[in-house]
Amino acid sequence: MPHPDQQLVITAGDATFSASYARPENPTATVVVAHGAGAGMDHPFLRGFTDALNSLGLATLRFNFPYREAGRKFPDRPPAAIAAWRAAMAAASTQAEAHGDPGTIWAAGKSFGGRMASMAVAEGMDAAGLVYLGYPLHPPGKPEKLRDEHLYGMATPMLFLQGTRDTFATPALLSGVVSRIGPTAVLEWVEGGDHSFAVAGKKRPADEVGASLAAPVSRFIAAHA
Repeated sequence: MPHPDQQLVITAGDATFSASYARPENPTATVVVAHGAGAGMDHPFLRGFTDALNSLGLATLRFNFPYREAGRKFPDRPPAAIAAWRAAMAAASTQAEAHGDPGTIWAAGKSFGGRMASMAVAEGMDAAGLVYLGYPLHPPGKPEKLRDEHLYGMATPMLFLQGTRDTFATPALLSGVVSRIGPTAVLEWVEGGDHSFAVAGKKRPADEVGASLAAPVSRFIAAHA
């Protein structure tokens, strides 16, 4: 069973922000998880996702970006978000070392959080792999404005989990991007899912939706152990 969450305070430059760390006995890896642009680390979707990862033998660290911690609505610019990612990964590494956990540390994020993780890795942040929970490839209705340039050339394993009705990633465009990244990238579709992975005609609470994504993430991490 997971241990109770340990509340942490992380510092990145002049910013401080909250994090929540949880681990089962003898975790096989640690997954650091960032929220999307419109919700913080305690959103039921993320809580359900990390609780399910814990039950599958993975430690987790959820964190707030500085803008969310400060109560601002507009997301941090990439330099600040990337600095927060680096600090969160360092905090996760410290926790793993303190518990004697030998496993790898992965970076995962919902939408904005995942894109910022990928930018951090492209700029040299160390991560065993990247997990995108709804990658925001382009703004809704603007498929010409792709956010993909930094993804190419990275050898880091990447798992894209994406709803087939996600307006932030036209299926054909995302399939093409993943193909161009190469064999290190894998795309798994959630049939009928939107950007929040809600499926039309299938009402589920947000924590259950988040939990449903844990199994494919666990399998992907195990395949790259």
